[in-house]
Amino acid sequence: MTAPRQVEPAEDAFREELAFLAAYDNGPRPPGWRLTPRAVVTFVMGSGGDPLALPKGVSVDGVPNRLVIGAKFVGERALVERAVVTLAGERGLLLVGEPGTAKSMLSELLAAAVSGSSQLVVQGTAGTTEDQLRYGWNYALLLAEGPSPRALVPSPVLTAMRGGGVVRVEEVTRCLPEVQDALVSILSDRRIAVPELSGTDGATVHAAPGFTVIATANLRDRGVSEMSAALKRRFNFENVGPIGDLAAETALVRRQATAALERVSAPFAVDDVVLEVLVTAFRDLRNGVSEEGWAVERPSTVMSTAEAVSVATSLGLADAYFPGDRDPLSLLPGHLLGVVRKDDPGDAARLLGYWDGAVRRRAESGARTWRRLWELRDVLDA
Repeated sequence: MTAPRQVEPAEDAFREELAFLAAYDNGPRPPGWRLTPRAVVTFVMGSGGDPLALPKGVSVDGVPNRLVIGAKFVGERALVERAVVTLAGERGLLLVGEPGTAKSMLSELLAAAVSGSSQLVVQGTAGTTEDQLRYGWNYALLLAEGPSPRALVPSPVLTAMRGGGVVRVEEVTRCLPEVQDALVSILSDRRIAVPELSGTDGATVHAAPGFTVIATANLRDRGVSEMSAALKRRFNFENVGPIGDLAAETALVRRQATAALERVSAPFAVDDVVLEVLVTAFRDLRNGVSEEGWAVERPSTVMSTAEAVSVATSLGLADAYFPGDRDPLSLLPGHLLGVVRKDDPGDAARLLGYWDGAVRRRAESGARTWRRLWELRDVLDA
């Protein structure tokens, strides 16, 4: 039996949908792809709540004949379509944006749909080395028998090249310049030389059809290791922005928080009104302006949707494990304070200014939930 996992890879979590879509759309597929480009977009964006039906005479063991494909990414369909076209052309795709805008999730979904695996990943850090992009060695075998294909330890990139799959490079701007330069040659030459194996069939690994790279980069990390012009030219850039619609963002936060509580067998019991207040506060502080158009001083911390999910989950867990102790709304100011103080303790004053501005004005307008939130101002002064 498979041991329980906190997070399922996309190819496992949505195995039924991927198998259904592979049978549902038998149109043209780029070399090495598991799904058609149209089916990849449907997998990411969903079927709009409508069930899809397998073509007449087509059946797959263990897969229903009709299935609703759930939406997994909240954003522009055109962005996803452009990303899929980029991958179909075997060109590198770079997803950029503020932290917490689901860049990594989108890259995982695309990799799972295109090549059936999202787990060929290089995590970019200041400690990432060229070996993690190219190859390493099993040193016990290397000492015992010298350089050999058996002693070679392929990187995720090399594995993807051999199999014609998608490799993901997370936080590429956190990699040192020499590591980024190695990625330039890989994207240009589409091969990796292994000089230690000179004279053997494994001396050069050529990329199989379908190989491509999806990288992510945070706009806040531009100063860590700025990408060279050569590397930028080898990627198509797509900006993944915050969710524009309040209702859509609230629904996403509810869905993600509910899933988190389901993993611990607890119901998500946070009131919809409280959840909307939470998401509204995040949006006001993120945008620097309230829904009503009032100016709000933005904290230096990124008030991302991912952070809103974390707070909503914490409110749900508090209600599940300490039922009746305190209502979730009374916990909200403390959680917001914890979020905004992550980068700059001075942001606590900006949150207090938000309370004295937008929260107070809404309370004065007669909104009961906001009036209760205004009464909790002392939590921020503690």
